[in-house]
Amino acid sequence: MAKLISIVVPVFNENENVFEFYKRVSAVMATLPYDYELVFVDDGSKDETPIYIKQLADKDKRVQGYIFSRNFGHQLALTCGMDQARGDAVITMDGDLQHPPELIPKLLSLWEEGYEIVQTIRQATEDASFFKNLTSATYYKLINALSDVHITPGGSDFRLLDRKVVETFKEYHERARFIRGLINNIGYKTTTLEFVAPPRFAGKSKYNLHKMMHFALDGITAFSKTPLRLAFYMGILFGLGSILLLAHVLYVKYIIDDAVPGWATMTASVLFLGWHSAGRHWYCRRICRTNFRRGKTKTIIYSS
Repeated sequence: MAKLISIVVPVFNENENVFEFYKRVSAVMATLPYDYELVFVDDGSKDETPIYIKQLADKDKRVQGYIFSRNFGHQLALTCGMDQARGDAVITMDGDLQHPPELIPKLLSLWEEGYEIVQTIRQATEDASFFKNLTSATYYKLINALSDVHITPGGSDFRLLDRKVVETFKEYHERARFIRGLINNIGYKTTTLEFVAPPRFAGKSKYNLHKMMHFALDGITAFSKTPLRLAFYMGILFGLGSILLLAHVLYVKYIIDDAVPGWATMTASVLFLGWHSAGRHWYCRRICRTNFRRGKTKTIIYSS
């Protein structure tokens, strides 16, 4: 019996790419000795993407479609697809064809060699701007400097996961998730495959600057407590400084009696904000550690 390969594809307003993606994946899989399923997850598209997915599912029993009730984000769309995938191996990739379907045979070949995670590394993107390349390189340097979990520079969500890796991944329940970090944190036998990402087949990228910043912050806060520690230490520093300044306030108020009425009370209150800040960030740190241990419930609402 042939092994089953699941191909998970999150899409958002990709009506110009859906049919071409299906055509190219089908052509590649037809040359390989595997059964396969194509799992589309529509992340609340406003165009005809859900309609086209339904048409493909009606025509081809290997196609599944899951339609989110609203836009939940790329990472939760990936998670939904992995939850539904039944394959012995699961390949996740974007539907804009910047993750070339023609690389699927190489991913599967490395999997057959015994690798349980095959992570693609994007060496370059043909139509990427200088600004995007610069910010991407800077981000990976920053997150690896702050985090205990190494995030592979150039790593993308184009990867192959063995079934045992997928089952382990399902044990994570963070809602605000950074899958690249989670996969690197799992372990298992891993290798990489480098590629150059071609331009999008059609349409424009849905990742604007706001979404990229949000995604970057999720990655940093998910795997690093360093920013929280820095805030705590700054609170301590300002708190210690407030003690010295409070001594000066008391000296002016009670020794030389040269304070403007109300000045001492107001100044003392402001100075103690440093201690309040330190205590607040310590409390947030404890919450952070508790959530990391217990996990947070992921909430996904979709229909198929």
